[in-house]
Parts: sequence; structure tokens; C-alpha cells
Amino acid sequence: MSQQKERTEELYKLAVEYSKFYGGKIMMVPKVPVRTLDDFSIWYTPGVAAVSRAIAKDPNLSFELTSRWNTIAIVTDGTRVLGLGNVGPEAAMPVMEGKALIFKYLGGVNAVPITIGVRDQQEFFNIVKALEPAFGGFNLEDIESPKCFFLLDNLRKTLKVPVWHDDQQGTAGATLAGLFNALKLTDRKPKDTRVVFFGAGASNIATARVLITAGFDPGNLILIDTKGILHPEREDMDELMLHNPWKYEFAIKTNKDRIKGGLKEALKGADVLVAASKPGPGTFPKEYIKEMNKDPIVFVLANPVPEIWPWEAKEMGAKIVATGRSDFPNQVNNSLVFPAVFRGALDAKAVTITDEMMVAASAELAKFAEEKGISENYIIPTMEEWEVYPRVAATVAQKAVEQGLARNKMSWQEFHERARQIIEESRLVLSTLVKNGLIQMPPKVEKII
Repeated sequence: MSQQKERTEELYKLAVEYSKFYGGKIMMVPKVPVRTLDDFSIWYTPGVAAVSRAIAKDPNLSFELTSRWNTIAIVTDGTRVLGLGNVGPEAAMPVMEGKALIFKYLGGVNAVPITIGVRDQQEFFNIVKALEPAFGGFNLEDIESPKCFFLLDNLRKTLKVPVWHDDQQGTAGATLAGLFNALKLTDRKPKDTRVVFFGAGASNIATARVLITAGFDPGNLILIDTKGILHPEREDMDELMLHNPWKYEFAIKTNKDRIKGGLKEALKGADVLVAASKPGPGTFPKEYIKEMNKDPIVFVLANPVPEIWPWEAKEMGAKIVATGRSDFPNQVNNSLVFPAVFRGALDAKAVTITDEMMVAASAELAKFAEEKGISENYIIPTMEEWEVYPRVAATVAQKAVEQGLARNKMSWQEFHERARQIIEESRLVLSTLVKNGLIQMPPKVEKII
């Protein structure tokens, strides 16, 4: 445990030093040649006027004649950043830059971080709506609950471009992908599997919703918040109905056996634990794992430190353990999902991203790992296996076509080739800049240990 703490502190130090050295993680680079002043006559005035006139006649041409087709905004108010909480929009910027880096490197998507200084959810909604003409999609990020549910639901209904909340849908997609293979390894079927969600915030509520879309029985799901297990007889149901209808809905339709109490009571006879609560270690007693059925599946996803250490879960009998960290096996991380999902949605010119697209993306992620050979320590691909991203992108795009939500209709193979080319080009640009010294190697930093 002390080694993991020291490693985390080392990463903290490197992140600060490198951020100071580079002055941030992203930059904007022109994509057209500029050879002489004559080129500016094309890219800017007077030539650009013809492009503006064309788009004025048909606004949809903005997806063909400008970079809007491949550019999204990452929008946050900084009210729930990682495990840090409400740190504000300025402190959220490093996380948004990191997100933009991953979008570009793994999905070939241009992502612009936008941290906004408003707290009211209607103001937030109005800002994003006003920005729609500039972007091909929106990634909502690190927004407190239940505000994040309001924003996702209402922006998806209103905007004609994809809107995504990564803390909800990204985490849900990665979790479902891991569960698909974990269930295969433990000989379980989704509809018969009892799943306990420790934490009833954005990620777990979204995961529960996506699991139901994927065929899990809502009655076999149990959600737990800070007041205990959700069930229809809780004293705060009226308050939930008024102020958090999303949690209220799950209190009504889950937990068919009406189990009451806390995590220990919920885990009796459970097959799966999905913990997305507060960082550990020791968020709950490891002995609780013994209450679960044989060969339990334990996902402890809090960052930067899981609710309990994975080896503690193994000691208590867990068959398969996943965390949100890359230095442990089975990293369930939304970085496996959002670059590919947006790549596919943008390539299809989809008007939205549905839960059915999410299930399809999760199934493709799981299939990729299964083809390579799944095991207790490999239930989901890693971020290094970049070939999975074009496959997931093509699957999402194809599902958009099937659902009648795509403006651009192609075959799976055509979408796959398009995504592969865009992602390869993005990786090549970065490696070329590094190779030619235009991006310097980071300085050596004296180690803490």
C-alpha cells in the first residue's frame, strides 16, 4: 500500500512540473498550407466570403466547409472534478486539457476545453445551446449531480448535434464492456445477475440505465447512496421526486426484493459490486465481499485510489477485480469509450448518442478483448491497443444509421476505414512533431523516493 501511495505522489509531482514546462497540454496547428500571401486571399479575405455565402444558404454546409465536422467542445463548470469535488472552472482546466489530448490522440477528434463561470443549470444550458453553431458536438464534463442529469437530458432533446456526459455515459460504457466479459468468465447471464451499485451519482445511475438497456433485470439492481439502499419506502422519497427525479426513478424500479440497510445487507447474495463512490482505501470494510455469491465480480472505480485495494478484494474471495487505474489489471476507464464513440458519431453526422449506441460500443470493446483471449486479469482492452478505437467508432456509426439518426450513411467497413485513417493521421502528426523536436521531451524531475 505504501508503494502505491508513493507512486501516486510521484505522479502528482511529475504532472505539476511537466505542466509548467509545457505551459499546458494542447495547442492549435493550421491544417492548410500557407506558402505566400496569395494563400491568405483564399483562406481569408476575399476568398472566404464565398464560403460564408454558401453556408448562409445552407447551414449544414458548415459540417463540410469548416472544421466543425470534427470539432467538439468539452464544457464544465468545475463542480465535480475527479475525486477533488468542487474546485471551480479554473482548476478544472488541466483535466479538460487532458481530455482534449486523449480525444485527439485516440479518436482524432479536435476538442476545445471550455470552462465556464456559471453555477445555475439553466445558465449552463443556455451557454451550450448558444455555442451549438460552432461545434459538431459537446462533451459535458465534471458537473455535479443532479445538475448533470438535467443538462444531458435537456441538451440531448434540444440540440441537433451529439451531446455526451462522460462521467455518465463513458463510465457506463466501459463498465458494461468489462461486465460482459467478467460474466462470461464466471458463467453468468445478464438477466440473472444481481448487481449492487455502491454510490448513486452520475456514473452509477447511468451505468444502471445502460445495463437495463443491455438486458439486465432492473429488479436485480440495487443502488446505494449516502443514506443507504434505494427503495420505495425510504423517508426521503418525496424529496427525491422533487429534487432528483433520476434517483427517484431507480428507487421505484430497482431492488425488487425491497432490501433495506446499507452495503453489507445489499451484498448478501450479490454477484457483482460496482463501486463508484469516494476514493479509498478503506471506504468500506473488505470483509463485506464475503457476503457475495461464489466467484464475485468487484469493480472498485474511485480515483485516484479505489474504494479498497484490489488485492484486498481478492483476499476476500473476489474472482475478478477491476479498478479505474492503469497500474492495476482491468482498468475500467472512460478513455476506452469516449474517443471512439465521438469518432463514430461525428463520422455518421449523428444528431444524438443513444443508449443503444452505448451498448453496441461496449459489446465491441468486449469482443475485441475476447478475440485476444480474456482472463481474470484481462477483461477489457487497454488504451495502448489503439486498433479497438476504429472498430468501436464504426460500430457506433453503424448503430446511428440503423436507428435513423445519421446524416451520413455508409457501411461498417467504410466507417471503419474512415475512422482508422483519421486516428492514424492524428497519431502520425504527434509522432512527427516529437521526432522533429517541435515537441520537446519532458525534463528530468528529481524523484520523491
